[in-house]
Amino acid sequence: MTVEASVASLRRYPVKSMAGEGLGRVALNARGLVGDRWYAVEDAEGHFASGKSTRRFRRHDAVFEYAARTADEQRVIVTGTEGTWTVGDPALDAVLSAAMATPVSVTPEREVAHQDMGQVSLVSTATLAWCERTWGITADPRRLRVNLVVKAETPFVEEQWVGKDLLIGSARLRVVERTPRCRMIDIDQDGARADGRWLKALAAERDHCIAVYADVTAAGEIAVGDQISVG
Repeated sequence: MTVEASVASLRRYPVKSMAGEGLGRVALNARGLVGDRWYAVEDAEGHFASGKSTRRFRRHDAVFEYAARTADEQRVIVTGTEGTWTVGDPALDAVLSAAMATPVSVTPEREVAHQDMGQVSLVSTATLAWCERTWGITADPRRLRVNLVVKAETPFVEEQWVGKDLLIGSARLRVVERTPRCRMIDIDQDGARADGRWLKALAAERDHCIAVYADVTAAGEIAVGDQISVG
């Protein structure tokens, strides 16, 4: 393996589609970052609140107005303009139901995975800088909701890692595919303003894709600053 990058930042999303939390260090298990997208806002028909409507999701842009953070191993805290609640509090479900104009509740993952197509998502600083420079947009990684931003010198180098292993800290990941994008990247979310139509540029020049998905092949712990060996 050769060292080709390092971890620039880490981000976890305790409740799917809500704003997330920056981390200095995090454990990975067979599912991905521990606690990442473990909860989701679910309606009576089993659809998850999102910025799009599909077989699994229902579009409820109000979900982006809330933020979630991990208080400890047992508690996730949600904050909105109306107040702050712990996941599991009926008052939280009531507030979200009113905001989304349909009965919803915050539920843990069960048979249907909350994650989309991969366990861990990552993008490089070089790719983000290229997008800003080339397309004149604000390429804030929070618009992509990635878990890892990796410091690298070559734009889209992460796409060259598909099929390869990444050794990061005490964990090992296998990069499996590029990440296709939808309208969510052009929505203000997680404290990031969606300045510039990112999706339109990706559709025209990058097959709608930016960033990559990776699966965890060996559990461990990673931290900001860790070197990334690729092989």
